[in-house]
Amino acid sequence: MRFLTYYAEDTIKLGLVSEEGVIETGITPHEFYRAGNAGLDAMRVLLDKPSQTISEDSLKLAPVVPHPSKIICVGLNYRKHAAESGMAEPSSPVLFSKFNNAIAAHNEGIPFSSEYKQVDYEAELVVVMGKEAKNVSEADALDYVLGYCNGDDLSERALQLQMPGGQWLLGKTPDKFMPIGPYLVTADEVGDPQDMSIKGWLNGELRQDSHTSDMIFTVAEAIAFASRFMTLYSGDIISTGTPEGVILGMAEKQWMQVGDEYTVEIGNLGRLTNKLVAG
Repeated sequence: MRFLTYYAEDTIKLGLVSEEGVIETGITPHEFYRAGNAGLDAMRVLLDKPSQTISEDSLKLAPVVPHPSKIICVGLNYRKHAAESGMAEPSSPVLFSKFNNAIAAHNEGIPFSSEYKQVDYEAELVVVMGKEAKNVSEADALDYVLGYCNGDDLSERALQLQMPGGQWLLGKTPDKFMPIGPYLVTADEVGDPQDMSIKGWLNGELRQDSHTSDMIFTVAEAIAFASRFMTLYSGDIISTGTPEGVILGMAEKQWMQVGDEYTVEIGNLGRLTNKLVAG
């Protein structure tokens, strides 16, 4: 199944995407993500009965997971990205976090501050958890996944790497620096998360062209590792790292500017596009 969220009547609604259009589910995104895997049977019923639909083109999309309780990111998790960055492959997953202010929707403008000097894109596969997970094994970890979506882990490299101490928090979690969507695709439709193409285009130019099999730590390994140190809840998201092709790894670096647009396409998850706008 494929879900989206959209703005309507001063609220955010959850829609189920069908061949005929978008079906209003009658529950809020919060209720859906809180229920996680347990709520999917009720959603399947909607696909099997006649329902009034809405044209997707008529909707203003919201972030597909509007308010995750945790946003966990895995750093330096692709072999070729580590190589282009001149860094050794980590021996265990490198985790950091973003805050909810960083969440943005498909086609939402990303405000560009005068403080920004080195804005970079990062196409990433995002995992959405489907049930509570604590100390889960790698073998069982994917059973806890509700679905997947595209993500762009935007980064301000000067803040992240050049300020005293390396200000990862400032470099990674400015407003709208974590667009996700446009869809959540359930795990059963995705299949093996290590068998997905991952691509990114800057202003129509293909910059990232890789495959999730190049991850150093698989999705299952990342979930199992994180769950050793914190309880993961339904609706939490894990952004699993970016492949090679980022501006940071280029000999001649032309950082993103106002008007630049980045598009992420991973497997069957659709396309996520966002543009930097004057902020």
